[in-house]
Amino acid sequence: MQNHPVYTDNDPQTEYSTLNLGPTHPATHGVFQNVLQLDGERIVSGVSTIGYIHRAFEKIAEHRPFYQITPLTDRMNYCSSPINNMGWHMTVEKLLNIKTPKRVDYLRVIIMELARISDHIICNGVLGVDTGAFTGFLYMMEYREAIYEIYEEICGSRLTTNIGRIGGFERNFNTIAFNKMRKFLKEFPAALKEFENLFNRNRIFVDRTKGVAAVTAETALSYSWSGPLLRAAGVDYDVRAMEPYSSYEDFDFEVPVGDNGDVYSRFLVRNEEMWQSLRLIEQALAKLEKEPSDIFHADVPEFYLPPKEEVYNNMEALIYHFKIVMGEVDTPTAEVYHAVEGANGELGFYLVNDGGRSPYRLHFRRPSFINYQMYAPMSQGMLLSDAIINMSSLNIIAGELDA
Repeated sequence: MQNHPVYTDNDPQTEYSTLNLGPTHPATHGVFQNVLQLDGERIVSGVSTIGYIHRAFEKIAEHRPFYQITPLTDRMNYCSSPINNMGWHMTVEKLLNIKTPKRVDYLRVIIMELARISDHIICNGVLGVDTGAFTGFLYMMEYREAIYEIYEEICGSRLTTNIGRIGGFERNFNTIAFNKMRKFLKEFPAALKEFENLFNRNRIFVDRTKGVAAVTAETALSYSWSGPLLRAAGVDYDVRAMEPYSSYEDFDFEVPVGDNGDVYSRFLVRNEEMWQSLRLIEQALAKLEKEPSDIFHADVPEFYLPPKEEVYNNMEALIYHFKIVMGEVDTPTAEVYHAVEGANGELGFYLVNDGGRSPYRLHFRRPSFINYQMYAPMSQGMLLSDAIINMSSLNIIAGELDA
């Protein structure tokens, strides 16, 4: 910490301290910086600095074929990569007017809701750690691991999944994957209930979070918040309900809403969203039983890469593979926007296409970037210790913040 006098017009004798919170402070949970002016332990003002891991994803995307952009989306909110992957695939499908089969939609719902649970496990677990409770975080990691094992069965990867393809999935889900899903559905509810029992009425946790960083619905909307943060402030906006995609209109689920937008409300909203995700997964598994079990992608050979064994042994598959990879299939000249409900809020993809093999322009609407802009103003007047848990409850993922 640097101690030097900073004078204000109102009180020229007041001496403040300057504190660099980040970019490498462990409490920031990412590589970003806040330069704070402190009066003792209370924050007088702050300035946020971002861009430490900016990787120019949007510019890189202008030089990649559509299907090679998926790995870039992995590296935004890497705590729930499959939602990013499938949001991008659905954007391209909207551009190409591809209609996916119901079974593909239901499989996507399962994977996206598992990703949402995984993300919320991390956020609420880390919030517990930042308030001094390590047990819940360690306890829930077992179930994040179970979700990652399901990913492994489907795509062979765990964190940066690159899961799915434009039009569906690379391969069908095997029996082991479905068995692991059912095992997770059987065991996780009891663990989630125990996690809630550890925190929901824990006097220390409630005292540390209730009333901290409260945000009104009007303020949240004026800053374009979305996701659990906006819902915690009392606004029942959820992309899955307002602009359904991937056949979410076929499902019965509730949108959890808080009351005063404080840290405690955000914690409760995310917990309830995990229960709703479990409901959605159970419904999706039931709906799959009524669909043909051998369908896992749309019938669009012009854009869906054929299996490698067919490419090696079938001339037609080899031709399609060559045309897709080399960008020799015409695409519409159009502008499209598609949004999905990411774990942190509305994750949108604005795609401008000029008919080529790569986007003319691609912009990611990253909820962490939108949500984080309010951190410095809302920290004014807070104790430093409260600002830490406020940041934790925002669940800012550096990869999604900078992109």
